Amino acid sequence: MPLMKEHGTPNPLKLIGRANRGFARLVDGGLRDFGFAVGQLPVLVSLKKSKALSQAELARIAQVEQPSMAQLLTRMERDGLVERVDNPEDKRSRLISLTPLAAKRLPKAKALMDAHTQEALAGFSRAEVEQLAAMLLRLNENIERMGGG
Repeated sequence: MPLMKEHGTPNPLKLIGRANRGFARLVDGGLRDFGFAVGQLPVLVSLKKSKALSQAELARIAQVEQPSMAQLLTRMERDGLVERVDNPEDKRSRLISLTPLAAKRLPKAKALMDAHTQEALAGFSRAEVEQLAAMLLRLNENIERMGGG
């Protein structure tokens, strides 16, 4: 029996997409006050955790093609958010790292994201948030198994 009916239960993937787009629009304005954009978050967070990564690694993490990552990094470098540094293990390649400016602004941007996340999850119990996260993790695993991740 199919999980989705023609009429009745809404398609959860459409609801997830709508929530994602709405949340991105909501936080993008606030992030712009810090010089960031929603599309830069995977790069910013990854570099904060890892200090310096290659363009290929960042493209894999963000799940985008290399040319798209190259364009994003060029804009971020122009805006003073990232810098290219020599790779100590391979002098022919360069690594991407956060600038001190981006590192300084990132905690405030994270606080903004956390506040919006709390507001978006208002009315959900801790157990409901944990259940939602567990279901979304399973959904992502299924999509990755299908070749979409």
